[in-house]
Amino acid sequence: MARQTERDMTAEVRRVRGRRRTLDEEQILEAALSLLASRGADSVSVRGIASRVGVAPNAVYTYFPDKASVVRALAERILGEVDHGAFDDRDLPWRERIHALAADLRARLIARPGAIDLLLAGPLDGPNALALVETLLAILADAGLSPDDAARASHLLIVHSLGSIALEVAELDRPGPVLPEEQRVLRRQAALRAVPADRYPRTASAADVMAGFITTEQFTWGLDRVLDGLSVQRSSEAKQHPPDHPLRG
Repeated sequence: MARQTERDMTAEVRRVRGRRRTLDEEQILEAALSLLASRGADSVSVRGIASRVGVAPNAVYTYFPDKASVVRALAERILGEVDHGAFDDRDLPWRERIHALAADLRARLIARPGAIDLLLAGPLDGPNALALVETLLAILADAGLSPDDAARASHLLIVHSLGSIALEVAELDRPGPVLPEEQRVLRRQAALRAVPADRYPRTASAADVMAGFITTEQFTWGLDRVLDGLSVQRSSEAKQHPPDHPLRG
């Protein structure tokens, strides 16, 4: 029996070693994405990834020194899925290009509710994050904003987008597929209509509007208000430009 156990252990070690030889960063990130989809952001740990791939945790550390590095790589992977080419058409109005970029990013992050937690867990300074900012800066430059104003505006747009998405995702009570927007609005509506009107009269009267805070319509409304402000700034910039240097967009 002892010999059989020893042989079993040896075979298991060989299997683990064999898997370690074939492990790579792509497999690790795929396992992390699988955990993210099925169990949420909290499950994305070195131990959880190792278990999903079928290796010892040390095998993961060969490629990533800690959980934070896995999270950053995963955030980069998700941002890398954004199709920047879709927003490079300079013949389109600048506002339309920004709307398309924000909608694309929102759709991807809502489809993976735990992803926003990973994006906000550390600085967005990887190549794909910087490429996203670069695209946004280019659109704002085409809109006629100065380099300084474009930089500030890009930060404002990112804060609006990621903040709105984070608040929307925070209301999801479980990992897995996201319920249709209409169902989520109905749940919010029921909760808000139950608010005591004598204590919170303004909230009670606005319950139906507030129920829609997690909708595409609300996200677009907020984005439009930001862009309205940038349009005013753009007009101010235009007045300062000499006639022989017209603004684009």
